[in-house]
Amino acid sequence: MSINNPYDKYRLNAINTATPEELTLMLYNGALKFCNQAMVAFEQDDYIKANKLIQRVEDIIREFQITLNRKYQISEQFDMMYDYIYRCLVNANIKKSVELLEEATGLIRTMRDTWKEAMKLAKQD
Repeated sequence: MSINNPYDKYRLNAINTATPEELTLMLYNGALKFCNQAMVAFEQDDYIKANKLIQRVEDIIREFQITLNRKYQISEQFDMMYDYIYRCLVNANIKKSVELLEEATGLIRTMRDTWKEAMKLAKQD
């Protein structure tokens, strides 16, 4: 596969050289980007585009659930939170609800910010 766009080359290189922690952060940021784009699509009554974007966020949330390390007790709480976010996304998509999408976005943002803080604290050790 030949990549001619310099931005695509940069992005691919960033992904290939990222740590697992950085990849998780990238996924959170991607989920937030897709949520914001879906809200705009809802506002423009472009439900097909919104559907596709929400499905991308759902895929990210499911990936987080699948890859949880179940040996830690806190993973159960994360699993429950991811399940709630996923249900918000599904219902937002079905009901064409910006409010439900905003709720999911807020929860994802909180989890992303917590992840960023944990990354900072881990670097200090």
